[in-house]
Amino acid sequence: MRIAIVAETFLPTVNGVTHSIRKMLEHFAERGDEVLVIAPSSTSPDESGLEDNIRVVRLTSVPLAGYSSVRVAVGGVSRVRKILADFVPDIIHLASPFELGWRAMRAAATLGIPVVAVYQTDIPGYAARYGVPLLENWAWQRVRNIHCSAARTLAPSTSAVRQLQAHGVPGVHLWRRGVDTARFHPRRRSSSFRAGVAPAGGKLIGYVGRLAAEKQVEDLRVLADIANARLVIIGDGPLRPALESALPGAHFTGFLGGEELATAVASLDLFVHPGELETFGQTIQEAMASGVPVVATGRGGPLDLVDPSRTGWLYDPGNLAQLRSRVVDLIGDDAKRSAFSEAAFARVQGRTWPVLCELLLQHYDETISEHALLSL
Repeated sequence: MRIAIVAETFLPTVNGVTHSIRKMLEHFAERGDEVLVIAPSSTSPDESGLEDNIRVVRLTSVPLAGYSSVRVAVGGVSRVRKILADFVPDIIHLASPFELGWRAMRAAATLGIPVVAVYQTDIPGYAARYGVPLLENWAWQRVRNIHCSAARTLAPSTSAVRQLQAHGVPGVHLWRRGVDTARFHPRRRSSSFRAGVAPAGGKLIGYVGRLAAEKQVEDLRVLADIANARLVIIGDGPLRPALESALPGAHFTGFLGGEELATAVASLDLFVHPGELETFGQTIQEAMASGVPVVATGRGGPLDLVDPSRTGWLYDPGNLAQLRSRVVDLIGDDAKRSAFSEAAFARVQGRTWPVLCELLLQHYDETISEHALLSL
């Protein structure tokens, strides 16, 4: 198959979108598919790990104001149209489309190529969180226009499916995310990591993700004084200096990847996810695969991932007293936490990336067949 992937963000940026794309590319390479990735330019592009049958075209981009690690591709539809016309893909995959994805959607329409659009980032919600709520309605209009124009829309959670349907998007299908159950595993738990973080002993309560406003990491301040426990903040981002000031007793690891990340996650006693704008929650799956129970906000993607009173707890969005009580409940009860750990590990087995990528290819095949029938 010839697959064109249009990505709003790509390597070397690390986030849920680029992680999913990387796993897809690995699977497509094994199958021998020809893949084109269209993405914004980067100040330090790194495509060394990609297979020869994957071609990347970078478009001129500018950094997003206030968030320099995110770059926005600039230019018109004609440039994207020419790139796609030269490649002649069987299918176009829009990864978390918004600006570049909108241009690709219009280009695909003129070329008659079927499009699968994958909803993965709640950009309208981000606009409200970043203090520009007037842009929220405009952002939803853009999201609607893209997904209503696509032949098929894929969303990662039942919450995201309902969200799109409520905004008038038809033909939304559920396509979840995979997890690397070989890398994220309880056997990665490290006594040396734990000793380095908490030399005097105690439980480790951890968060993994970007340190940015939409992740609401500052909510973890209500956990800072829990006895015999220490917060571990894994990740980096624009709010790191402010969070280090707000959480002086927490251990900040900075960005971790690969085996270092797997070791850190498996070495936690409890994983906490406070963000309310998650369409899925990949780090939650990774914690569960590592045998770490989860306390997460009861909104969005976590509703599908956390089974309350079995693999972890959900708390009402904004109810930080309830967040604290849920964490105290598990940190203070070793037997309950152990039972939740075993259930969390079992819950994600079988959700591997190869399985999810094969389901994605089924969506591609069905979309291509439906497009061919409509073209008769």
